[in-house]
Amino acid sequence: MTALFSGISRGTEALVYRGQVPPSQWDRMRAPMQAGTFPFPVKYGYSLVGRRSDTDALCFVLHPHQDVCTVSRDQVVDVPEDVPPLRAVLASNMETALNAVWDAQILPAQRVAIVGAGAVGSLIAFLCKQIPETRVHLIDCQPSRADIATAFGCTFSENPPEPTEFDSVFHCSGTGGGLAAALRCARTEGPVVELSWYGTQAVPVYLGEDFHARRLQLISSQVGHVAKPMRHRVTHRERLETALKLLNNSILDRLLAEPIRFEDAPRDLPAVFSSAQPPLCQPLAYT
Repeated sequence: MTALFSGISRGTEALVYRGQVPPSQWDRMRAPMQAGTFPFPVKYGYSLVGRRSDTDALCFVLHPHQDVCTVSRDQVVDVPEDVPPLRAVLASNMETALNAVWDAQILPAQRVAIVGAGAVGSLIAFLCKQIPETRVHLIDCQPSRADIATAFGCTFSENPPEPTEFDSVFHCSGTGGGLAAALRCARTEGPVVELSWYGTQAVPVYLGEDFHARRLQLISSQVGHVAKPMRHRVTHRERLETALKLLNNSILDRLLAEPIRFEDAPRDLPAVFSSAQPPLCQPLAYT
C-alpha cells in the first residue's frame, strides 16, 4: 500500500510524544502495527489513507505514519467513492465520535452540549445535528471555532450558557476545567460522556456542590470497544466502514488543516503538539 495522507491524532499523539502514557496502559495504548515500545520514540499513528498495490483502490488502514506499508487484506477498508482521500483521514476521529453518540443514545429533540470543539467534539456536533430537531451547542475557549459551529448548524459560546440544562453533555477538551464545565451543563439526572484521555495527568473531578443532588451520570466513552447499545450487532470493522461513509459531506473539510509534508514532520510536529491553538486535524501528505 502506498500512502497518500495520514491524520495526526493530536490529543493522543501529543501524550505519546511527551512520554505521558502510563506504564499500566502501555499494552492498551499500542497502535495497530506499532513499531517499538513506550515511552517515546515509537512508530505511532492510526489513520492512514492510500492506494492498494494490487487494485490501486483508495483505502484506509489503522497504521502508523509511513509512506509505504505492507498489511493483510483484512486490515484494509475501502474508502467510499464520494469521500476524497484527504478527508478520509478523519475516519478514526469520526469512529470515535460515532461511538460516543451511541454511548449517549441521543434522541430527537434533545438539547446537547459539547465542551471542546476539536476534531472529535466537532464531529459529535455534526452527527447530533443529523438527528431530527436536536439542538447542539459547542463550547470552546477558542472563539475562532465559532465559524465551525455556525457551519454545522450549532450555537457556540466560550463558556457554558445559562441556563445549563442540557439533556446530554459530551466532554472533549482534555482539561479538568472543561470537565467541570461539562458537569455544570447537565440537567438533573443527565449524562456527561467523557471522551478526554489524560495520560499521566491527574484531573480533579468536582463531585461536591450539587453533583449528587442532581444525580448526574459520568460515562466513559472509549473507541477500543464498540458502544454497548450497538455491540450486539456491530463489529469494529462495520463501525469503521460506517464512519467512512459518514464523511461524504464537504463541510467536514473545515476540520482539516493544510497538510504537512511527511519529510517535514520531524521539524513541524513539535510545534503542532505544543500549540496553544492547534489545528482540528493535522494531516501529513506523502506525495
